[in-house]
Amino acid sequence: MAAETQLDPVIHAPARLRVVVTLASLPDRDNLSFTRLQELLGLTPGNLITHLRKLEDAGYVTTVKTGSGVTARTSVSLSQQGRQALENYTAVLRQLLDSASTNGSSPH
Repeated sequence: MAAETQLDPVIHAPARLRVVVTLASLPDRDNLSFTRLQELLGLTPGNLITHLRKLEDAGYVTTVKTGSGVTARTSVSLSQQGRQALENYTAVLRQLLDSASTNGSSPH
């Protein structure tokens, strides 16, 4: 399978896919607070941090920390590279689903 027809393993993990899709639903360059993203996804802080780190390492999300102490806030947004990666992921998934339905193969 060629690289452009493979599902992106960074996005493919269920929790990371949910993060990317949630951020993609926002207007371009908009962001969510870490706390709000955590609430929406129902992830623990540690779990969300781990997934955000992987997405950030891939260049798919950006995090910005402002303030300190009780006024500290971390904002999370989807980068243009992340939006493109999600578009590619979705296209590959559609191709896979289309090829499965056109092959007429049935699991039964």
